[in-house]
Amino acid sequence: MTVVVVGDALIDELRDDHGVREFVGGAALNVAVGLARLGVPAALVAMLGDDEPASRVRRYLADFGVELLATPSLLGTARAVSTRSGAGEPVYEFNEASQRRRIRFGDAERQAFADADLVVVSCFAFDDAEQAAELADAIAAAGAPVAVDPNPRTGMMHDKDEFVRGFEALAAGAALVKVGEDDAALLYGEPLDALRARLIDLGARAVLATEGAAGATIEAGEVVVTRPISNLPGRIVDTMGAGDAAFAATVAALVARTPESADDWDTALVSAMDSAAATCRFEGALLRTPSALEGLDIDHIGT
Repeated sequence: MTVVVVGDALIDELRDDHGVREFVGGAALNVAVGLARLGVPAALVAMLGDDEPASRVRRYLADFGVELLATPSLLGTARAVSTRSGAGEPVYEFNEASQRRRIRFGDAERQAFADADLVVVSCFAFDDAEQAAELADAIAAAGAPVAVDPNPRTGMMHDKDEFVRGFEALAAGAALVKVGEDDAALLYGEPLDALRARLIDLGARAVLATEGAAGATIEAGEVVVTRPISNLPGRIVDTMGAGDAAFAATVAALVARTPESADDWDTALVSAMDSAAATCRFEGALLRTPSALEGLDIDHIGT
């Protein structure tokens, strides 16, 4: 099975009391690399500049065997600056390239969609109506099933209503939609359970609703399964990438064999919660599995 992921690729610049560190990131990139680490061949459709950060992104993807179909950016490579303190949530700032992101869907991208068993969309500019229409047209022409995570960011979104319209147009009939508490609050101003029901009513075949430390729920038709975040050894080092890891693990389960029963979906959700919990034991957003914790000095992970 092959998967094509569409969305963002950027440099995550982390600033905290320990200094400044940079990671190759972006929600879509995290999912594509996560799938590759789970044994699912993946390609990434994203925007990159012609600069040194883009070279890092390209090398990183090559290291994990992820094919890249890049749209050139005249504004350089996207960057997200995350400032964190001992208390409260991190504060994000995005550069101009992030705020004016644009992906083109030419012959290569459309052929990749046609060859894919699943197209995954994460952190896409749904509020750009022209761009969203081009994506929807390319996916429809390919006839590939789709999984989508809206992953809205206040510093990158310009029109909330348009973003919701673009997201819902793709979510209707999607094989899988992933949403979190922050998405429900930012886009709809309503609880996550209400958004989950809304997406099912729109026609999404399955919804993965993540609630951070409280775990997650999958609803698929008459099936509803809930799991807490997995209890793994070691302390929580960094929650960045946990949602992307959960999404990637669920997508991997979907392409391996479409879950049908409650037991099938429960098995998929356990894998998602395991990956999210393991990822949180390390700094950065690279997907990890519980096996990464075997034989390690737990007290020094992420230091």
